[in-house]
Amino acid sequence: MIITTGFDPIPEIVNRARVLAERTGCLYAPRAKFSMTKLVKQYGDEQILVVLQEAVRLITPEMPPMEFHPSMGFVRAKRIIRGESDPMIDAAGMLPGDSVLDCTAGLGGDSLLFAVTGGEHSRVTALESSLPLYALLLEGMSQYVSGQIKVNEALRRIDVRLGDHLEYLKAQPDNSIDIVYFDPMFRVPMTDSAAISPLRKFANPAALSAESVAEAVRVARKTVLLKEKALSGEFTRLGFTELLRASAKTSYGVITIDNRD
Repeated sequence: MIITTGFDPIPEIVNRARVLAERTGCLYAPRAKFSMTKLVKQYGDEQILVVLQEAVRLITPEMPPMEFHPSMGFVRAKRIIRGESDPMIDAAGMLPGDSVLDCTAGLGGDSLLFAVTGGEHSRVTALESSLPLYALLLEGMSQYVSGQIKVNEALRRIDVRLGDHLEYLKAQPDNSIDIVYFDPMFRVPMTDSAAISPLRKFANPAALSAESVAEAVRVARKTVLLKEKALSGEFTRLGFTELLRASAKTSYGVITIDNRD
């Protein structure tokens, strides 16, 4: 993947793009006067991350640019800040200060909700196995500015990491994280979801494994949570209790961890 800037960037943006390239192991390509097409031809890579002063965009052929934005996560975060409930937070049983491992970060909306709920004393780790999405999250969460100070602060607190969730879980001690969360690509896609469709090009399409769930149960202190399409057979296959919600197209499944000495 190439990391570049817009035309005529200020030095700060050039530095941010260089730092991001170094941190992700990607190639930094000075934009100069190159179009996207010429950059692809020059460097032989079709995936380009563009760092801008107020945005970061992932560009790939035959798809509209994907720009970091909390989207519905921002709307839900504002509700949480107002003191309203959220079905994911309720299902997880999350309290301020709890630690969370989001094993399938995607575009980061759920990690944001955990960080807002957890507050400044919580620890939220957003794990993503796709390098392009990881780079998009890393830059977006560190730079995105919303109209809500608490949202901005929550985004900055999220620890974004690149890696396979099973390998990451295996490396964690027993009972070391309060909540472990999975939101894999649904086995049966929700075709009406415009936000998810572009994500499928980059996200890991593999089904969640029973081994990953077993490791999550070992690591979690409170709950293991799974988001899936309502009435999905994945809940039963993986041992989750589905929490059905009236008229909702998605459900959360929960495994509650018994108190362990």
